[in-house]
Amino acid sequence: MNEHNTSGVGKNRAPLYEALLAYRDSKQRSFHVPGHKNGQVYYQWMQSFEGAGDDLQKGIGGERNSVVTDYDLKGTAPFNHVVPVRAYLDMMEMDVTEITGTDDLHHPEGVIKEAQDLAADCFGAEESFFLVGGSTAGNLSLLLTICDEPGSIVLVQRNVHKSVIHGLMLAGARAVFLEPWVDPESGLAVMPSIETVQAAVQRYPEAKGVFVTLPNYYGMGADLTPIAEICHEAGMPLLVDEAHGAHYGQHPELPVSALSCGADGVVQSTHKMLAAFTMGAMLHIQGPRLNRSLLRQRLAMVQSSSPSYPVMASLDLSRRLLHVHGADAFTAGLAAVKAFKRGLAELPRFQLLQPADSLQQEPAYGHENPAAMPGRQGYTAQDPFKVVIYDDTGVLSGYGLQQQLEACGCVPEMSDERYVVLLFSLGSTLQDAEHVLQALRHINVAYKLEHSLESKVSVRTDSQTQIDPPNYVSTWNNIEEHERLSEPVAFSLQPILEKDMIGVSIEDCAGYRSAEMVIPYPPGIPLVYPGERISPKVAERIRVLREVGAKFQGISDHTYQKLKVMKPES
Repeated sequence: MNEHNTSGVGKNRAPLYEALLAYRDSKQRSFHVPGHKNGQVYYQWMQSFEGAGDDLQKGIGGERNSVVTDYDLKGTAPFNHVVPVRAYLDMMEMDVTEITGTDDLHHPEGVIKEAQDLAADCFGAEESFFLVGGSTAGNLSLLLTICDEPGSIVLVQRNVHKSVIHGLMLAGARAVFLEPWVDPESGLAVMPSIETVQAAVQRYPEAKGVFVTLPNYYGMGADLTPIAEICHEAGMPLLVDEAHGAHYGQHPELPVSALSCGADGVVQSTHKMLAAFTMGAMLHIQGPRLNRSLLRQRLAMVQSSSPSYPVMASLDLSRRLLHVHGADAFTAGLAAVKAFKRGLAELPRFQLLQPADSLQQEPAYGHENPAAMPGRQGYTAQDPFKVVIYDDTGVLSGYGLQQQLEACGCVPEMSDERYVVLLFSLGSTLQDAEHVLQALRHINVAYKLEHSLESKVSVRTDSQTQIDPPNYVSTWNNIEEHERLSEPVAFSLQPILEKDMIGVSIEDCAGYRSAEMVIPYPPGIPLVYPGERISPKVAERIRVLREVGAKFQGISDHTYQKLKVMKPES
């Protein structure tokens, strides 16, 4: 956190949230949008049902502690299909627009400016911006800012979120893709090596910036400081999609934040790992390498002119929680994680993904100690809240383990062929940890093997999957065996016309140029983008993922049997 609060507002305040409370309590008549009129439209429907009057009066201005749990009054069956529950109606009373006292996200001068200044102070930025379209809005705005002319070159980590690909398309940019370093123990891609970034910067000194993702979906990462130094020595900004690391740097047991490593623009999904509503995110800026005036214009282009005030207020409250309680905000969540890991140690069948050396930070970087990758230094930081487990016997794939956990009432964040990602947070409890441990114990008994688990000897059928970690490639990876850098790839918004496409089976698509994006979701990392030639390896990845039950975005054939490709050139 910054030492000096320049906002003029105490960190224990939540100015935007407080403004919405004041609006709600003022009981002013609304002659402005939104059309639900503070939820009044639904209260009017409720009045038409006999017997609802007492509850209505409480909702309109009486007691706020009462909760209406059953709207199906006196046999009026359709009633609860028309009127939202009370908690939803309460929230509508704070769903406002840009009126006197609530400020304007696109020209903040009052409570939104104060809230954003406090966010910058809390997260260590020079300037912070609220995002109501998730990290997607931040990624788009950063790319549209640095790509200030058609054909701008950007050095981009290949396995980025689809929003980065969309940003390249919108900007009409040329991307030089950087292959990520792959952890040899887990088979998972982390980020481009220092050597790869250095080579890219030297080969393309005209590049507008470097764009990387850290941490990855599994919470894996490393110190960004050396990469930031390489970028800055070349006069380039380092942009970081830190969607899954909004909590980084807020507790000694958490990895360091991208901002503290020197990144110039950092996008965080506050809703993912902190306490904001879904779609609530932040963009943090520091240093002189980004045109902030242009950035504000780009943000206005990609964000709604009618942003959600409840979402913005949740960002304000999430920041206040950290600002007031500091590292203590994570005490309960970390206790839950530690309790889970202690219990997991008693179940040797289920193993935990973690750095081989159990470090949380990389060795110091400097001219005497270049902290080179590859080697294990590419993965030295693991988010403790991203608990990544796998069946070490190979009996259950990640997808299979997720299905078993869901049958026991535990819903993981995601899974792939090998791993299951259990997402803990500052909101997790010891009861949560015990629940998932009980589920794993149940699964262990139900699938008990013929031989002892300690010996790691198992009986497998053809339908059971065993994956060799060195050869394993997850939905996060789309790596080919070629040079670490691609040639510049031109992106545009020009569509591929139907007359220029044909449909081919997934089994036969290798060698064609794809006409659509293939995105396993989650995590939302495109395996193929439009215009990219499909390699045999990627074609096989799509087929295998389809067979094990992965879900895709971007493929028009919802049965995942065919893919649209570009007609071969005659």
